[in-house]
Amino acid sequence: MNLFVGIDVGTSGCRAVAIDDSGYQHGHATHRLPAPLRRGREIQQDPEIWWQSVVTVLRQLFTAADAGSVRAIAVDGTSATLLLADASGRPLAPALMYNDSRAVDEAALIAAAAPRDTAVLGASSALAKLLWLLAQRDRGDVCHALHQADWIAGRLCGRFGFSDSNNSLKLGYDPVSRCWPEWLDELGVPRGVLPAVVAPGTPVGTVDAALARELALPQAVSIVAGTTDSTAAVVATGVSLPGDAVTSLGSTLVVKVLSERPFFCSRHGVYSQPLGALWLVGGASNTGGAVLRQYFTEEQMTEMSVALRPGRRTCLDYYPLPAAGERFPVSDPSLEPRLFPRPRDDVRFFQGILEGIARIEQRGYRLLSRLGAPFPTAIRTVGGGAVNSAWAQIRGQIVGVPMIEPVFSEAAYGAALLARGGYKR
Repeated sequence: MNLFVGIDVGTSGCRAVAIDDSGYQHGHATHRLPAPLRRGREIQQDPEIWWQSVVTVLRQLFTAADAGSVRAIAVDGTSATLLLADASGRPLAPALMYNDSRAVDEAALIAAAAPRDTAVLGASSALAKLLWLLAQRDRGDVCHALHQADWIAGRLCGRFGFSDSNNSLKLGYDPVSRCWPEWLDELGVPRGVLPAVVAPGTPVGTVDAALARELALPQAVSIVAGTTDSTAAVVATGVSLPGDAVTSLGSTLVVKVLSERPFFCSRHGVYSQPLGALWLVGGASNTGGAVLRQYFTEEQMTEMSVALRPGRRTCLDYYPLPAAGERFPVSDPSLEPRLFPRPRDDVRFFQGILEGIARIEQRGYRLLSRLGAPFPTAIRTVGGGAVNSAWAQIRGQIVGVPMIEPVFSEAAYGAALLARGGYKR
């Protein structure tokens, strides 16, 4: 039997799954990660914490799955989490996390040099982080700029300097021309620190011999290029055709649809990333579960969900936001949340917020359609909100598209599928 392992390093924990050739799961393990160190805009973490968590989940996984049957491993990580490393892959400073936004001055320089429709704009982009990190030290010992998934994959195979095309988007990689663009030179980005970019699912090495002995893995286990955590979750759902869409209902709302062509719109934060022969076109709103948790506990929402009335609208015209500011499908940094009037009935208020989020979802897919992407033929849902069946009915009525419950939606499962696809028999 062949087994393929996917490792997901998310914001709060590390997960690993093992699947066989048919996609059947043979094991699952989880290990919590401590919260990153936060000080205002500065959010960072010691990469060694990730590595210890990866080793822990693999040990747990191999109590249920046969390590000797593993043929390939792939890793996904948080998008735009970046670190600098020396020639041996040793981190030279803490990693700047995906939501670190200290690089305000660097973001201004990028905005003046980069094309408008790129994924590098903003102080939290990987490119802004790279410029900030380079400005803090002597560049003599800097050999690699690595994303979270890159560094972990490098530790797994004992070599560094590669990345995948999805993680590299926010570092400036051009997925259409498949190269690092010339405008990066205007910013003084040293070409030598940029990783060699391959497609997700591409073999990049074999497991490090010492690690193989430690975990009882075959020495021929292939390490396969992974992707970002959100894209791995999309892969897990099994989308494959233009018009297949995935909505992520987490703290924020993210909508993505498969398209035959890429589309970009920096004003609304719309960008495209390659997914096999197709493109995943998407955008992210500030609405989502974070708004709900400002008013209700998880227990309250579970209790109220059974009292929802999907067939009867509340007529509450809400635009739910956790704070002022929206990016997609409305681009307005000063847009105020609209959550009034609030009815006395908490269930009606709860349903009104859910309807408001569903209308934003519908507007998001309409915007992608106006840009040229296909309007969804069906929507699969991932994230915490995916378990609310009444909300799925509300969304289906408002968006006007069938809601399909995916069999799998975990990012680790998507990474395992990439590992299986990259295994050369």
